[in-house]
Amino acid sequence: MQTSRLQSYRDLRVWQQGMELVEIIYHLTDRFPKKEQFGLSSQMQRAAVSIPSNIAEGYTRTHRKEYLQHLAIAQGSLAELETQIEISYRLKYSEKDSYGQAMNMAVSLAKQLYTLRTSLTKPPLTPYPLPLTHVSRNCRKYRSWKIY
Repeated sequence: MQTSRLQSYRDLRVWQQGMELVEIIYHLTDRFPKKEQFGLSSQMQRAAVSIPSNIAEGYTRTHRKEYLQHLAIAQGSLAELETQIEISYRLKYSEKDSYGQAMNMAVSLAKQLYTLRTSLTKPPLTPYPLPLTHVSRNCRKYRSWKIY
């Protein structure tokens, strides 16, 4: 069985779902009152766009730490967006079905982002087990692995 390798950030399911969320938010905010065009509507659209944008930008960075930072920013934007979706529902700018669809997509995306960040923070797997004699207690690189 051949494993397919990622060619681009566009191959990431988390980015694809982020793009779907952008579409949902734009459709949702189209129905907001005109007075919210430069208020809540604009904030929600910017937060939604920020999510896949940061995933894409982070993916193209050279260092894993930079990628993780951009994923953290995407998670922050997603939390902001979830709050704004809730506000729109409480202000009766969105119907229950639209609210549910947007919130369900946001929660699903939050889980995916968390899983991706967690997988990137795990220590890299080595092709062969490291001999314990080569790992000291004071070795900063391996400290989080708890190998003694």
